[in-house]
Amino acid sequence: MIPLRTLFLLLALSPSLLLAEDWPQWRGPRLDGTSKDTGFPVSADGSVTWKVELPGSGHASPIVWQDRIFAVAAIAEKEERVLLCLDRASGKLLWQSTVLKAPIESIHKLNSQASSTPATDGERVFTAFLDNTETDATRAANAGRVIGKGEVPKGTVVISAHDFSGKQIWQVRPGLFSSKHGFCSSPIVFEDKVIVNCDHDGDGYIVALARTDGKELWRIARPNNTRSYCVPLIRDIGGRTQMVLSGTLCVTSYDPRTGKLLWIIDGPTEQFVASIVYSEQSGLLYMTGGFPEHHLLAIKPDGSGNVTSTHIVWRTNKGVSYVPSPLIEGSHLLNVSDSGVAHCFDAKSGEIQWEERMREHHASLTSAEGHVFFINDFGILRTVQPDKTYKLLAESDLKEKVFASPALSEGQLFIRTDKSLICLGKRTAKTAAR
Repeated sequence: MIPLRTLFLLLALSPSLLLAEDWPQWRGPRLDGTSKDTGFPVSADGSVTWKVELPGSGHASPIVWQDRIFAVAAIAEKEERVLLCLDRASGKLLWQSTVLKAPIESIHKLNSQASSTPATDGERVFTAFLDNTETDATRAANAGRVIGKGEVPKGTVVISAHDFSGKQIWQVRPGLFSSKHGFCSSPIVFEDKVIVNCDHDGDGYIVALARTDGKELWRIARPNNTRSYCVPLIRDIGGRTQMVLSGTLCVTSYDPRTGKLLWIIDGPTEQFVASIVYSEQSGLLYMTGGFPEHHLLAIKPDGSGNVTSTHIVWRTNKGVSYVPSPLIEGSHLLNVSDSGVAHCFDAKSGEIQWEERMREHHASLTSAEGHVFFINDFGILRTVQPDKTYKLLAESDLKEKVFASPALSEGQLFIRTDKSLICLGKRTAKTAAR
């Protein structure tokens, strides 16, 4: 073990060590798809460090904590939802823990039964799944309810914490959940809390649970009772900490420490999947969605109460995505529609700088070193340098379908395909020693 005094000296002499980042949850350390690390490959060609087949299926992103990779999967033939831990250096499966054993729920054709990205605080790994086993609670909730065409009865949300050896620490069931599209609510870590958004076709809610024991710390009753699947963005903006998300016919900001509502925008449409992003340069939040209408909004984040008529800076119906989350890179806002048309906007004005067709696309955008990574459903990886014109740096073929968003850490990309987990790039030597 390195003595503490020596470690401080090393950090002082090598400031780059401070930039080493894990990828601990959905969209990384800042919940926005960006990495501050360096040394990433621009192409998959010649950059595959290892590739391993995973048990089961899943669209959740992998997460990274130092020498470990965590992923989740649904094994249909065993009716199991599992948490996997892999060795970062080799991809070797270190352990597999069954989190939930329950009948496989119905889903949208583009969803999976393991679509919620896990999260970690460095001691515990948090997962979210849906249990559609009939219980007294779900039986009561469904009693006398007319199930419409394509609808499904209510299931129960299951949030769990495991330690780094795979042992379950706690498991709670914060409430019911119903959606004909299935489940996809990724937990995120904030201070002493695990926060999970559960917008659904019923009494929607967001809950904050204690990381140590799963005790409920606060609960938000969501308006409008309409399915959405957005992971909140948490940022210090305008002198206050805000938790911002779209979903269930509105865009809202809450205090993540208490659950108190800060501001709300009505609409602009019914359902949402993509996460919100924030630009420090423009000082604006950006929301893209959804269904049945398509909107992309730039929003001032300094309001209070209902700010529908006062805080939308610009709006467009072009270049909108429903599922893929957008990305801020410098002065640029980048987005790709589900049908596969990528757009680059001037983030401040909303002016479209370029558009490029990339085929069907559901993975969210990520970036590092000023490069933005697009991976379409067919496994085509494109690395683009944002500018006023389209600048393609590299294009390569992973030769497998991809619906999960990649994880980036210390010069490596970890990509979950429909069958495998792929590691691209070599771990940066100077950061690997942290």
